[in-house]
Order: sequence, then C-alpha cells, then structure tokens
Amino acid sequence: MDRAHLAERARDRAAALAAQGVHAVALTWVDNAGITRVKSVPTGRLPDAAAWGVGMSPVFDVFCLDDSVTTSRHIGGPTGDLRLHPDLDRLTVLAAQPGWAWAPVERWTQEGEPHAACQRRFARTMMERAAAAGLTLRMAFEVEWFLGQETEDAEDPRPAGTGPAYGMNRLVALSGYSDDLLATLAAQGVVVEQYHPEYSPGQLELSVAATDPVAAADANVLVRQTIRAVAARHGLRVSFAPVVTAGQVGNGGHLHFSVRDADGALFAGGAGPYALTARGESVLAGVLARLPALCAIGAPGVASYLRLVPQRWAGPYQCWGRENREAGLRFVTGVAGHGDQAANAELKCVDGAANPYLVAGAVCALVLDSVDAGLRLPAEIAVDPASLPDGDQPPRLPVSLPEAIGRLEADDGLRAAMGEALFDAFLAVRRAEVDLFADAGPAHVAAATRWRY
Repeated sequence: MDRAHLAERARDRAAALAAQGVHAVALTWVDNAGITRVKSVPTGRLPDAAAWGVGMSPVFDVFCLDDSVTTSRHIGGPTGDLRLHPDLDRLTVLAAQPGWAWAPVERWTQEGEPHAACQRRFARTMMERAAAAGLTLRMAFEVEWFLGQETEDAEDPRPAGTGPAYGMNRLVALSGYSDDLLATLAAQGVVVEQYHPEYSPGQLELSVAATDPVAAADANVLVRQTIRAVAARHGLRVSFAPVVTAGQVGNGGHLHFSVRDADGALFAGGAGPYALTARGESVLAGVLARLPALCAIGAPGVASYLRLVPQRWAGPYQCWGRENREAGLRFVTGVAGHGDQAANAELKCVDGAANPYLVAGAVCALVLDSVDAGLRLPAEIAVDPASLPDGDQPPRLPVSLPEAIGRLEADDGLRAAMGEALFDAFLAVRRAEVDLFADAGPAHVAAATRWRY
C-alpha cells in the first residue's frame, strides 16, 4: 500500500469536492446481514482516511439485521480494529444529499494486510482470478423496492401510489418522485436502462447498465441509498426487504451476468442450446447445479423464503429456461441478431437482504469452477414448473434458510473461495437470524424485516 500516493490523490479529490460544496464523505461497506453500514469523515480528512484508514471494529462482521451480535470461530467480541480505506475511483458526489459525497471501502488490518473477511475484497479477488483465467464478467443487479407513505403508525406499510400492477396511473401519481430520482442518478453517473411500476402495491423496479462485478455491487449500494435519499426528500419511505407484507409478491434483487473470453461471448455464437458455446453451457450448468448453495448467499434472510415461492416470479425451482421467469436460472438471448451483446443469464434467487459483493464474488467463483468442466445443461423447462404434474416438476430450491445454510455448508468450492473467516462469519450471522425468528410467523418476520433494508 503506497500511503503517500493515496494521500496525494485524496488531497486532489478533496480539493475538488470542497470546491463543489461537499463537506463530508460517507464511507460504506455491506455486512453479512446485508445491511449497509457507514462511517463518515469531513472532506478535509479524506487524505488521512485514504492513506491510513478509518477505524472500525471487526465485530461488525457478526452483526445481525436487528443489530444483535453473534460470534464465529474467527471473528467476534469487542477487541481488535480494522481500517476502512475508501476507493477513490468510486468517489461520488451525492446529488440528493447536498454537502455529501460517498465512497465504498475495503477493510484492512492495522498491519496493512487485507482483512480476511472483507466482502468487497472477496468480490475483487474473484474478479481478478477470472481475469487471470482470460474471462471477463459483466453484471448488473435489478433493484425492486416498496415506496410507502409516512404514517402515524410507523409499522403501517401504506403504498405511496395506487393503481394496477405496471399501471401508467401509478407512474403519473409518482411522476415528481420518479423525475427527481432519475435526474439524481444521472447526475451521479448511474446509467439507468429501465424504470417502471412493479406488481405489488407501491412496488417499483429499476435496471442499470452492466459493468464489472465489483462496480456492479458498488452501483447497487449507490442506487439503493439514492432511492432512499430521494424518497426522504419527498416525505416517503422505502423498503428493499424480501417481503414487505407476508403473502404478497416480494422485492427481488436479481443478478444478470454474462461472460466473455478471448474469442468473444460465451452465451452466444456457439452450437449449443440457443447458440450457447460449449464453455457458456458449462458455466450455466455449473451455476444451475449449485443454485441451492447459492441461495444462502442470494436469498440469505428468513424473510427471503416468504418471497421464494412458486408462481410469484421469484424463480423457486432448480431449473433453467429461455425467458422463463419461474426458473431459478433464466436465460436471456436478446433480440435476434443482437445476441453477442445482449445474451445473459438472470439469477433469480437474489433479494434485497443479500450482500451484493458476496453475490458477485460467489457467481465469479462458480463461473471459474465450471467454465472448463465440460458440463451440459439438463432439459430446459419451457413452462411454469408449478403447472407440471408433481412427478415431473424440477426440484425446488431450498424452502427455508436452514435448508439453504446446509447446502452452502456442503459446498466446498464456495467455502474455499470465500475463505474460512468470511465463510464462518457469514454462516454465524445467518444461523443467529434463524434462531431470532425460530418461533415467529410470516407476518412477524415481514414486520421485523420490513424497515431494516
């Protein structure tokens, strides 16, 4: 770590921020509960933060969604310290928060070594390993959220806009908020590809342009906090929780990804199903085979399994299909003639409780494991899996968090990729949340989770 160089770069950035009226920089990381945590520094302190870091206890790796604290074999307790180092390349002026800028951090030890359980570092390491193997991954997270009114009953999830699912009258009712949101994201350099009302009451969805895995996770954090900040300016509140109201369609955070090698796109131009190359088919087959383990990372909350149910477009089955939104792995070919640029896979078992860096890193790891394994996809499911006779339905993905945890524990490849410290801390948090909701019904789980994400 070249501290002098980091300080010099940060001084230039701090001067530019000060000239724009920025007085403080929010430094964020996402913990194993999927909560975005923050420390901030005055703009003038940015050079010190870049060179020497900002202190933060490692115990945050075992914080749960209700702010209770568990422990793990490698991490836990009140002792020790880490240093938060902002990524100056991602420094962004926050257009919805006058006087503020933002940067994601990576966490280092006091001895100047990368923290073994840093989720962003995990994503970066997996991306770099893919690059070393000649692979380029592109990713983008969809963002779905509930937009609600502020009410006297803080627990009352009253939607901000009413009307039919996907209805234009919802957009009319929220046109001022929507215009403000899109303008704010554009001012921050976020390329929005689609924005529209979704199925559930008060639900909206936004899609952004694909980028590299770490940048995609960064964008997910920035977009969600921007959505929240713009809503606050309009006197509204936001929930990204897997379900807002038990029994309704929940909020997904689906991941789209594609892979290229030196010869081009792996998901187009080949002789396999829907023009998949042999390596591309092996990637999708490998990801599909390990979807149950990936559920613990992408759908990591107790509430996640109130969303991951049939016939709610959550993809609760371990199967694949072209444009099949009930399949756990949806293959998107794009419009005819555009496959080289558009073909991608959508991972459906991801929601707003997930840490996007862990999801991005885990998918990179699965791609690396499978790209040259010569795997082949099983038969495609081209209909709603729930419409098939019981004996013909594909396997269900885990139906509970304990089941998903068990599948992840048995996945030696993901354990090795994450490393023991991160793997154990993540599982400790998820087991603690299972215990937290052991006697809770769906309505209680939804209410307890609703405003945490």
